[in-house]
Amino acid sequence: MIRILANDGIHATGLKMLREAGFQVDTDHVPQDELAAVLPIYDALIVRSATKVRQELIDGCPDLKAIARGGVGMDNIDVAYAREKGVHVFNTPEASSRAVAELTMGHMLSLSRFLHRANRDMPETGTTAFNDMKKSFSKGREIEGQTLGIVGFGRIGQSLAKLALGSGMHVIASDPFVQEVELSWEIPGFGVVSIDIKTQPLDEVLATSDYLSVHVPSLGGKPLLDKDEINMMKRGAILLNSSRGGIIDEDALLEALTSGQIGGAGLDVFVGEPAPRKDLLNHAQVSVSPHIGASTNEAQSRIGVELAVGMIDFFRK
Repeated sequence: MIRILANDGIHATGLKMLREAGFQVDTDHVPQDELAAVLPIYDALIVRSATKVRQELIDGCPDLKAIARGGVGMDNIDVAYAREKGVHVFNTPEASSRAVAELTMGHMLSLSRFLHRANRDMPETGTTAFNDMKKSFSKGREIEGQTLGIVGFGRIGQSLAKLALGSGMHVIASDPFVQEVELSWEIPGFGVVSIDIKTQPLDEVLATSDYLSVHVPSLGGKPLLDKDEINMMKRGAILLNSSRGGIIDEDALLEALTSGQIGGAGLDVFVGEPAPRKDLLNHAQVSVSPHIGASTNEAQSRIGVELAVGMIDFFRK
């Protein structure tokens, strides 16, 4: 019997599929420092972002045949080394795209209408400073007609583009690996809509965007957007990151928020998770969430199914 450790959990739908296929699946979490002693009895490992799978762990599990990442980024796994050792490694790139795109859109709308600040301030002083807050928060902007720049035009970026286009925004994109994309989606009751989008150089997207959303994998700790790139952006533009902490230099971002170069930031990911810096969390022009981009019931169900299908196909091929 194939034994699988789902160390960061798996949705009940995927768990049921695997067990019905005859696999033994254990879902009790093993702490990172105990994993090397426990993992050698398993044929496969399923993780999310919490569990790290590095060379030493791989070397200590010669019978490990597959590693699956529930989600998109695989920077917590030494993928190349695992594959060099003959271990099959895969992720679930399609399942969470819509969820991440919707969360990004939520931050965009929240910043545009000061909902992030109203939700903090109203419970505290809403009965005594209602009119002051009404005046302060009545200077929002509508997103229709605004330009959304998307950096990284893979599945998540494309899903966000569909939402933005449906809201009347102009969409431009930059991706060194993508030249042109045909976006196609069905509008219930109206049929299929198709739009071609050609990508542009990053500097052009930075200079043109009213909103800029980043959807790229980890760059090994190096930021994609630091002080120089941020200064290329439109003054007062809103910056969004639901990809990886560190993609935007946090010191440069705070400086730009203070100077007004950046009008607001929507952040789902941070350097130092799970203990992000307080000055960023508490900044009045920042809308925050605790790395929940893919965390919807629907996305987790799809991730579970994709994990199960991947494991079943691999071990039965």
